[in-house]
Amino acid sequence: MAVYERTYRRYDGALTPERRRVLAFPRYAIDEVFRSKLFLALCVVFLLWPLAIACILYLPHNLGFLKLFQTDSATMSAIFGFDAKFFYNWLMKPQTAMAFVLTFVVGPALVTADLRNNGLALYFSRPLSRTEYVVGKASILVLLLSAVTWVPGLAVFGFQVYLEGTDWLRANWRAGLGIVLGMWIWILLLCLVSIALSAYVKWKPVARLSMILVFIVAAGLASVMNLQFRTDWASVINLGDMVHVIVASLFGVPPSIAVPPWAAWTSVLLTCGACVWLLARKLRPYEVVS
Repeated sequence: MAVYERTYRRYDGALTPERRRVLAFPRYAIDEVFRSKLFLALCVVFLLWPLAIACILYLPHNLGFLKLFQTDSATMSAIFGFDAKFFYNWLMKPQTAMAFVLTFVVGPALVTADLRNNGLALYFSRPLSRTEYVVGKASILVLLLSAVTWVPGLAVFGFQVYLEGTDWLRANWRAGLGIVLGMWIWILLLCLVSIALSAYVKWKPVARLSMILVFIVAAGLASVMNLQFRTDWASVINLGDMVHVIVASLFGVPPSIAVPPWAAWTSVLLTCGACVWLLARKLRPYEVVS
């Protein structure tokens, strides 16, 4: 507006508390994400899997099913196991793949537009730090991934406790611990890697290609190196396998890769540290071009 009109007035409304300002990111971004039909379809498909696992857990307690197939609950339990290993193989492993797919769809779009259009100056001219910006952007992915991973997984675990009782819980409590902590480790890793790659390349298609290189191509390279040198230590560059080693230790089940948990933790923590360093380097309100 023209200055001489003198119609400008200072905003006198209520100010959002500083601790709640980062919530503006997920509040508006989630509305935009759910407009995508592809994302909605993926969410529905991914939520059907925990529901199918819950149905399998209910079968030994369904008298009609047992009578129809002339079996009993002990035989069903012997076939499926219904222990921590069952939850690790049939719930956690598929959900980690689902979380990667959702991150591949949503993650690269979180910061690329802000960086490509030089919008960080507008963000940081407000009372908003770089840490709060990253936390706000990451919270979008955390909320979406939690809704299709550890939240339904913990519900399935609780359903099994309800069916089997406290004796089963005392014998398999580590399954519940692995579901929550394991998925949180995977979610935080996916958030940091996707945001860091997006900040570095500043272009959504290239950021998605970079995620394929980091997670899928690196996994294939690790497999080739393991076969070539007859070892499992090349898997330290395979972030998916390292997270599975950590989760297996939480579940108390033997991992499929002969890499100790400390090496897996080291690989994951070094990756997270590299992502934090990259974000600190790239997320600036201005850029000097020589």
